[in-house]
Amino acid sequence: MNRNNLKTVILLGLLGGLCLGIGAFWGEQGLIIGLVIGLLFVGGSYWFSDSVAIKAARAVPVSEAQMPQYYEIVRDLTTRAGMPMPRLYVSPSPQPNAFATGRNPKHAAVAVTQGILQVCTWSELRGVLAHEISHVRNRDILIASVAASIALGITFLARMAAWSGLFFGGGGRSRDDENIFALLAMVILAPLAAAMLQMALSRSREYEADRDGARLIGDGEPLASALSKLDAASRQIPMQVPKEVACLFIVNPLAGRRISFANWFSDHPPTPKRIERLRDKEWAHRF
Repeated sequence: MNRNNLKTVILLGLLGGLCLGIGAFWGEQGLIIGLVIGLLFVGGSYWFSDSVAIKAARAVPVSEAQMPQYYEIVRDLTTRAGMPMPRLYVSPSPQPNAFATGRNPKHAAVAVTQGILQVCTWSELRGVLAHEISHVRNRDILIASVAASIALGITFLARMAAWSGLFFGGGGRSRDDENIFALLAMVILAPLAAAMLQMALSRSREYEADRDGARLIGDGEPLASALSKLDAASRQIPMQVPKEVACLFIVNPLAGRRISFANWFSDHPPTPKRIERLRDKEWAHRF
C-alpha cells in the first residue's frame, strides 16, 4: 500500500470514528445513528469521490468531436505517463482554473473551466494539464477527494448538531449543559478541523505535481506562465464552489473573497513561490 492509499484509509477511519464519537453525545440511539451516518459517509467518500468536485463546479463531459485539441493534449500526456485516458469535463465558470478527481487512475476525471480556455494558450494549458495528470499518476486525487468529502461531512455534522441542539436541546434536562458544550464544539471546532485537514493535505501535493508536470513535458515555463495568469484572474473573477472542495483546484478558486473562513487557512502554497520554483534554472535542469 502506497503512502497516499494509507493516508486515505486513515482518513476514512477517522471519519467513521468522528461520526460515532458525535453520536455518543446522544446515548445508545445516537451511536447507532452515528454508525449509520459514518458508514454512509465512508462509503460515499470512496465510491463517489470523483463526483464531488464535478458537481460542485457544474462541469459537463465533452467529447473528442467537441474539443479535439483538449483530447489530443491529454492523450499525449497520459501516453507519456503510461496511464489510461481520464474522462474530460468543462466547467462553465468564467474563472480560469482546473482540477483532477477520482479514486484511481482508471476512474479519474480532469476538468477545465471556460475561463482557462479563454485566457491560456494551448501551450500553457498543456502545462496545467500535465500538472493535473501528475496528480492522477501520484494518486493524489483520491486522498484530495476524500479530504473534500470529509470536510463536507464535518460541516454537515456541525450543522446537524446545531439543528438538533436548537430544536431538541431544551426542556430543562440534566444534560442540557453537556449538549451546549457539544454543540459549541461542533459549530466552532469542526469547520476549523476541516480547514486544517485540507491545508495539511494540499500544500506538498501541489509542489510535487508542479515538479512532476514540468518533468512530464520537459519544461516548467508553460505551467509557470499559466499560474501567473490564473493567480491574477482568480482574485478578480469569482467562482461559486463550496470551500470544502477548494483544495482540489490548481489555484484557490476562493482567493477573491474578501471575507471568507476558507481564506483564513491557505490550502494552496503561494503561487509566486510555485512560479519561482518552476523558473529556477538549477531546478529546471533536473527535468
